[in-house]
Amino acid sequence: MTSPFRPTLALAVLMAAGPVLAAGPAFAQAAKVREHTVASGKQVRLVMVPNLKKDCSLGPQPELKVTGAPKNGALVQRAGKVKTPATYRCPNVEANVQALFYESKAGFTGNDEVTVEIKGTDGAVSTQTIKLTVGAAGTKEGPKDGAKDGAKKDTTDL
Repeated sequence: MTSPFRPTLALAVLMAAGPVLAAGPAFAQAAKVREHTVASGKQVRLVMVPNLKKDCSLGPQPELKVTGAPKNGALVQRAGKVKTPATYRCPNVEANVQALFYESKAGFTGNDEVTVEIKGTDGAVSTQTIKLTVGAAGTKEGPKDGAKDGAKKDTTDL
């Protein structure tokens, strides 16, 4: 003979498991939206991530993963070495970096968008959505949000 289903037992199990089910992944994602103005047809750096830990020691290489490609341009990812500027949180340190560059289609003006996941040296993953306003070739470029990460944004150099 089978025992009847006990709703109170099932409810107790769900209530106990609720916080575990709602906790999600171990590394929560922090989302950030930035705006950037670029000149049509000119390559510009959107993201540069060093392999520096919070204590300024060198860590593993950061990882960039494009999760939303632009519709009216192309992306190039590069790795290199950069000496951090004196104004950076870890001043004058030579670090390995991963960088992401964008270039619009020739003659394109209008809006474009890129979404990238960044896994830092501490293993935390953040998502950045970069809304691009592509202007004529003479347009002054730069981030509209005034972000200061210690690096020039309007260059193809790392």
